[in-house]
Amino acid sequence: MTSKKYMTGNLDLTKHDTGTGAHRQRKPVYMDFLPPCNHACPAGEDIQAWLALAQNGEFEAAWQKLIEDNPFPAIHGRVCYHPCETSCNRAHTDQEVSIHAVERFLGDLAMEKGWKPQFTAPAGGKRVLIVGAGPSGLSAAYHLIRLGHEVEIREAGPFAGGMIHFGIPAYRMPRDELNREIQRVVDMGVKIVLDCRVDDIEAAKSEGSFDAVFVAVGAHLSKNIEIPSRDARKMLDAVGFLKSVENGEDLQLGRRVAIYGGGNTAMDAARTAKRLGAEEAVIIYRRDRASMPAHDFEAEEAIEEGVKINWLRTIKEIDCTTMTVEVMELDENGRPQPTGRTETLETDALIMAVGQETDTGFLKKVKGIEFNWDGTVIVGPNMMTGATGVFAGGDMVPSERSVTIATGHGKKAARYINAWLRDDVYEPAAKHPIVEHDKLQLWYSTEAPKRAQGELSPSARLGGFEEILQGYNEKEALFEARRCLSCGNCFECDGCYGSCPEDAIIKLGKGKRYLYDYDKCTGCASCFEQCPCHAIEMVSEDAVTPVKA
Repeated sequence: MTSKKYMTGNLDLTKHDTGTGAHRQRKPVYMDFLPPCNHACPAGEDIQAWLALAQNGEFEAAWQKLIEDNPFPAIHGRVCYHPCETSCNRAHTDQEVSIHAVERFLGDLAMEKGWKPQFTAPAGGKRVLIVGAGPSGLSAAYHLIRLGHEVEIREAGPFAGGMIHFGIPAYRMPRDELNREIQRVVDMGVKIVLDCRVDDIEAAKSEGSFDAVFVAVGAHLSKNIEIPSRDARKMLDAVGFLKSVENGEDLQLGRRVAIYGGGNTAMDAARTAKRLGAEEAVIIYRRDRASMPAHDFEAEEAIEEGVKINWLRTIKEIDCTTMTVEVMELDENGRPQPTGRTETLETDALIMAVGQETDTGFLKKVKGIEFNWDGTVIVGPNMMTGATGVFAGGDMVPSERSVTIATGHGKKAARYINAWLRDDVYEPAAKHPIVEHDKLQLWYSTEAPKRAQGELSPSARLGGFEEILQGYNEKEALFEARRCLSCGNCFECDGCYGSCPEDAIIKLGKGKRYLYDYDKCTGCASCFEQCPCHAIEMVSEDAVTPVKA
């Protein structure tokens, strides 16, 4: 008697019966691959899973799935630069799926409906102190609460939110939605103490009987560069400028404002200056547009609002309201080089936006913590510093800087902190191979361009800080979610079932996928060749067939 094997994405059933013979050299197997959107998400969201729920109209279930990884969909649906969409395979067909817009819809709907996170926290938790109430600290607190621990955040400033609150203008991140998502974390049991600067980590840990500390103080200090100046009228740093605007201070910028820098903060500073009444806002940047760190859409929106950008320019000297700038040229390596040619600009105020640094000096007294040359803190793969029980994340550790990356750091740190507190070891799950566009077999018509989000006209924007982009309604969100191609994972289209000439595929019912009857399968690969999402792979007849948990 030979072994008869049935294979599915979830089952491995064996019966004794006759064999399949020698005619088949390859056999099909159902696989689960990694979609590129999931792979690209810095917060580690299972984007494909929550999109699948959303496209069925199961919005609360989709939101619950989303917040397993990212507690702030209404925030990230607005401020994330959505690398998931840059990686989306659908861009090869028409346009990428507008993932951020669906995420925002779910986040806003959750606040409208009053949905609460559903989870069961394991018993036996400990006490954790978090320093900094920015996206990384808030994310860590949220996940630690879900993991059964007691959490207190201490924030030096008057508001929670960190650079989301002070560094992102309200026209991109309205404060009501920001505060309501933060309040959800408080409602789950996280204690946030504002205006509470922590200067001595060890003392705070001991006095509060905390078992672990997560430090996420962000990068709030503007970098300084030397510019020769004589009687410069008004010079501001971009972070301080944006904070002052948020606090409602009267800055009296004048009619002409120059902004030195080429990042997103420079764009925000220039656009904010226009909203405060500046007739001219000019960005000065030493490289060309292709090298500009600001995202393209930020630069485009700034230009739409009347901001001027002087590429390949660097400030040489400031004399009262006159600024001397030198024209730069790119060398053969694409690096800017001085030309000796200069221009003059008249300006009433200069805003410096040349980058931010993190204030980690207070950690130097903690034995074991080491630093990089730029002041960032060295951490291990488990996010722990050289001091036992002290973890760090967000902008204060070496990495790219964004709200979503910081949020992902918070989740990652929470998992390692939880394991450390429970004398356990956290091992991230192994990732499946990524499914690229050339693996898909899109035999059906997929032409359905994404739905654009409504937005304020450039002239209407400058009247205040009203949010520029509008959200999707339910119909638009459903349409957009249904544009997902489900790359790498079976969505039960019945294509394999209908194409099999030997009736070797068994349907298991909705949500249970299919079985292969290898006694009937000839290895013709018709199922593989038509699978639109590449959830089927042809393997050698004698290969070990993977069984999915």
